[in-house]
Amino acid sequence: MGCSRREFLVGAAGALPLGSLAHAAQGRRPKIAALTTIYHKYSHSQHIVDRFLEGYGWEGRHHRPPMDVVSLYVEQIGENDWSRERVKRHSQLKSYPTIAEALTLGGNKLAVDGVLLIGEHGDFPNNEKGQKLYPRYEYFEQVMDVYRDSGRTAPLFNDKHLSWNWKWAKKMVETSEEMGFGFMAGSSLPVARRLPSIDLPWGADVEEAVGVWAGGIDGGDIHVIEAMQSIVERRRGGETGIRAVEALRGERFWKALESGSWEGGGCDRRLLEAALSRSNMLAPVRPDYGVVFPTTSDMRRMAPDSYAYRFEYTDGLKATIVQFQGRPKQKDPGVVGDCTVAARLKGGEMFSVLVYLPYYAMRNFFNPQVNHIESLFLTGKSSYPVRRTLLTTGMTAAGIESLFQKQKRLQTPHLAVEYQPTRKSTFWRT
Repeated sequence: MGCSRREFLVGAAGALPLGSLAHAAQGRRPKIAALTTIYHKYSHSQHIVDRFLEGYGWEGRHHRPPMDVVSLYVEQIGENDWSRERVKRHSQLKSYPTIAEALTLGGNKLAVDGVLLIGEHGDFPNNEKGQKLYPRYEYFEQVMDVYRDSGRTAPLFNDKHLSWNWKWAKKMVETSEEMGFGFMAGSSLPVARRLPSIDLPWGADVEEAVGVWAGGIDGGDIHVIEAMQSIVERRRGGETGIRAVEALRGERFWKALESGSWEGGGCDRRLLEAALSRSNMLAPVRPDYGVVFPTTSDMRRMAPDSYAYRFEYTDGLKATIVQFQGRPKQKDPGVVGDCTVAARLKGGEMFSVLVYLPYYAMRNFFNPQVNHIESLFLTGKSSYPVRRTLLTTGMTAAGIESLFQKQKRLQTPHLAVEYQPTRKSTFWRT
């Protein structure tokens, strides 16, 4: 039987050091376990785990992480699986049939120094709200069982949002804080390159913000929400959370966009223009000319299934994420193909950036995320607060809930998530 959480905490003072420190004391390379839903070309598992196995370009050289992925759990193995080839080619890597065995290397106690939890892609059902029911929380709980049984922990990275279920996400963060292990989570966008390579001035007074992308409900929402949050969290006072959310879709969305202001039910038109003007993938309005700025009528024609979430922060900040949804089968091109963020500072100054995601064949925007994960495994500390991803997980779920409740404005007292961001910028500077 495993010990209780209280017993674990009481005994932790006399237990072995955290995984990230134990390997350093013993003069050996850290051992990493990768827990994944599926492993095929262009899956998040392939992007992240392959970089640990093969290395990646970093600061003008090919960087090889100073650690070894030694165990792999893959829930779904299909004809397009790449995990078996990776195990065959990398002698230190072994596949295990359960999460517990991957963590213990087939033994009885935790035998790794870091854990990759990548619950993205694969054949999983959607609920009635459109959320993909990835088993991240279920994986996390199995990891916690091993931690408790072993009397020690290891740093853990959770890819993208914590869970589709807010209560589960909150429990994951609370558990990590109570048990005292390094916990990092989130999208690759907050740490990707930016054009220009700037961050919001520390302590700025921000009045309103807009994030723009062409993702989809849930899996696409978290990316643009986290990209925006990683910028606005630097405002004066730090993060205090969200008090209300309202989703817009269909005719309400287009009328709101046409209003050109938050007070009119939409967002500041200048902010939307600032964000779109940073895009490298703004779709041509007409086939005979490529730089005409789209009107609202153009956007309606090009991306008829678009929607937005309007967030009211507890400190008065107002923010909107706009998802421009085209319909390729009907030859609707969409409006943009990349992610941009704009913010209006007190006094009217505009801040705007493109989150640069180049070369989709290589997906090099995973490089900085993996570099931050390496730091987590080596130091036992996350480079940025996991409570950011707790908040964005809740924002994503709340926006989807508002859509599900026919665009009802929802009070969100549970999203009064407070945290202080790191003053040092964590995006990939060039």
